[in-house]
Amino acid sequence: MLSGPSGSGKGTLVKEYTDKHPEVFLSVSATTRKPREGEVHGVNYFFLTVDEFKKRIEEKGFLEHAQFCENYYGTPRESVEKKLNEGVDVILEIDVQGAMQVKENCPEAVLVFTLPPSYEILRERLIGRGTEAMDVVEKRLNEAHNEIKYADKYDFVIINDSIETAAEELGAIFTSSRCRRENNTEFIKEF
Repeated sequence: MLSGPSGSGKGTLVKEYTDKHPEVFLSVSATTRKPREGEVHGVNYFFLTVDEFKKRIEEKGFLEHAQFCENYYGTPRESVEKKLNEGVDVILEIDVQGAMQVKENCPEAVLVFTLPPSYEILRERLIGRGTEAMDVVEKRLNEAHNEIKYADKYDFVIINDSIETAAEELGAIFTSSRCRRENNTEFIKEF
C-alpha cells in the first residue's frame, strides 16, 4: 500500500513504477469526487455518486473506505483479492485512514509512506497542479499535517525527491517483501 499527503507524488511514483513493471496490478480506487481534466472512469478512478458509494459500503464491497476533503474514497474488494489469489503483486494507492483499515484486516500488508523533500515543495506541487481552488489546496495542506503523524505506523518511507530513485526504492521494497520468510513457508516446507 502506498500512502502520503496529496502532492507527495504518489501517482507519479506509481506510474513510473508500473510503466516499467506491467506485471504489478494497480488497484483502481472508487471516489465520489469530480474527475480532474483527463481522468477516465475505470482507469484513474471509478467515479461514483454518494448514493452508489454508500450502497457498496453496505454490501461490503470495499477493502477500505474513508472520507477525505468532503469526498469518499475506497478500494474495491473483488479485483484486489482476485489478483492476490493469483500471486500477483498489488499496489493500493490509498490515504492513511484506508491504510490503517487494511493493515488491521490484513496484517501481512506492506505499508509505504511517501513524502516530498520539504513542506515548501509540497505546497508548490499542490498549487502547481492548477486543478483546485486555493481553499481546497489549503485544506489539503492542513490534512497533510495530520497524515504525516501516521508515518511511523508504516513499514517503509520514501522521500520522493527524484522519481527515478523513488521508483527504484519501491522496487526494492517489493523484492524484500517477496523474500520474507513468511512469504516462502510453503517453498521451505516442500524443499
